[in-house]
Amino acid sequence: MSFSGPAVGSGGRRVFQFGRTHVVRPKGKHQATIVWLHGLGDNGSSWSQLLETLPLPNIKWICPTAPSQPISLFGGFPSTAWFDVNELSENAQDDVEGLEASAAHVASLLSTEPADIKLAVGGFSMGAAASLYSATCFALGKYGNGNSYPANLSAVVGLSGWLPCAKTLSGKIEGDSEAAMRAASLPIMLCHGRADDVVPFRFGEKSSQASNSFGFRDVTFKAYDGLGHYTIPQEMDELCSWLTSKLGLEGQA
Repeated sequence: MSFSGPAVGSGGRRVFQFGRTHVVRPKGKHQATIVWLHGLGDNGSSWSQLLETLPLPNIKWICPTAPSQPISLFGGFPSTAWFDVNELSENAQDDVEGLEASAAHVASLLSTEPADIKLAVGGFSMGAAASLYSATCFALGKYGNGNSYPANLSAVVGLSGWLPCAKTLSGKIEGDSEAAMRAASLPIMLCHGRADDVVPFRFGEKSSQASNSFGFRDVTFKAYDGLGHYTIPQEMDELCSWLTSKLGLEGQA
């Protein structure tokens, strides 16, 4: 199943035209819905095909496609991206406007899910960074512009990614008791290959450490020897086990 997303933007701000969204229906009892965000230059279709093969019959996967926009890393050449980047690392200049639009799009996709369904967000590479930005919005209870963040997240996953806006996050969560409580209770799984030549391993490792220091207490970090900027069956197997445990899935068809 797929459908086109709306444009987001007003006034003099950029307009983000999200692409097609691909949905993988649960094969068993629906217990959780996860929005999964692809990497730079990819689309929702390719990930939906992979996620459909996972032995997780209780999960509904929503795989949106990012807007096509000029990318500084590519000298302004357009590509599908959740936000603009000048480099794929924690040192990248944070495109807060793009990150906010993507977080709002994720929350919008989750807004129509039934009340008894657990909600989560995950992604690969740039999609992992956007997912972690959603995690910070959830913890703070609001977007960067002050508007309330509506989605009640139960888990966040980041594969081969990084934590955006880390330089400005310090102190924000720890100084707010409600935010600290939300952050401490949110399970996060981060995975990274030691041979990643696109988003270096040290950025994933530092993002895990930073997330913990900012108040996210339930962070699982998995490192994979010899893994580059892609996924492998072992990583997917561990992801399935983690999601089944953290989301309390029955695992029944």
